[in-house]
Amino acid sequence: LAAQLSLSLAECPGTGSAQAGRAAACQGCPNQGLCAAGAARPDPAEAAELRARLRAVRHTVLVLSGKGGVGKSTFSALLAHGLAADETKQVALLDIDICGPSIPKIMGLEGEQVHQSGSGWSPVYVEENLGVMSVGFLLSSPDDAVIWRGPKKNGLIKQFLRDVDWGEVDYLIVDTPPGTSDEHLSIVQYLSATHIDGAVIVTTPQEVSLQDVRKEINFCRKVKLPIIGVVENMSGFVCPKCKNESQIFPPTTGGAEKMCQNLNVSLLGKVPLDPQIGKSCDRGQSFLAEAPESPATLSYRNIIQRIQEYCEQHHFQEEKIM
Repeated sequence: LAAQLSLSLAECPGTGSAQAGRAAACQGCPNQGLCAAGAARPDPAEAAELRARLRAVRHTVLVLSGKGGVGKSTFSALLAHGLAADETKQVALLDIDICGPSIPKIMGLEGEQVHQSGSGWSPVYVEENLGVMSVGFLLSSPDDAVIWRGPKKNGLIKQFLRDVDWGEVDYLIVDTPPGTSDEHLSIVQYLSATHIDGAVIVTTPQEVSLQDVRKEINFCRKVKLPIIGVVENMSGFVCPKCKNESQIFPPTTGGAEKMCQNLNVSLLGKVPLDPQIGKSCDRGQSFLAEAPESPATLSYRNIIQRIQEYCEQHHFQEEKIM
């Protein structure tokens, strides 16, 4: 059984492949029937509906990590803040971490509610050019547990994409839960009806994190999701008093830099630990604005610039093909 599972994981053709459910590696997979029947691929009518809703979204970036606790939501929030610093850009942040929605807290929107109009659900706005949507806005209390099985979670993700009035958006940032399962397959499937610029993968330097992040990179390749690059978060800590640098999470196997070299993936940058980041998140404030001269802020700004450059280049290449 272990050998069969290993073979299936290694050679899975991906849910979007013509061989999905039919390849030798699919034998014994619990989802074989769904894939073979085409249920894992977008329904044409559903795809047309999603294209219509998201036609005015110029760039879509997913923030992923196989590992929990690496700062994915913090990175998503600061990426959104950094992009929205340009007042000419309209930015949207979608939180699809259904069971652990931390974006409302980080963005200072706890207690806010979703409003519905004739054109659909309205995002909750931090600034005029920065809108947010999260299941956290649908809960009666921040302490409420969302105890849902996969199909219900997938249905809400589809609803966020189909029923939210996103309007004209330059950047849609999608914050995902850890792992490579239901929510990730759903968001890639639904967005394949439109377009995805790519994924930013967040890790911390230690091997226990990199091990899961390698799985995430493999997932992206299986589902043909472009990888913009990897961000190494919590990369060292410089004491504000003595200025000595400590490795809180030692990169025993070479950290993200070595992993990226081995897997031929871009390293977008390294963000050092800064206690102010956690304080800013708890207050619902932008760390980039509160600590503009911090080494972490400078690192974030460089990473954000690289993501923007990638998206513009990706958009230019798509236009040439069209």
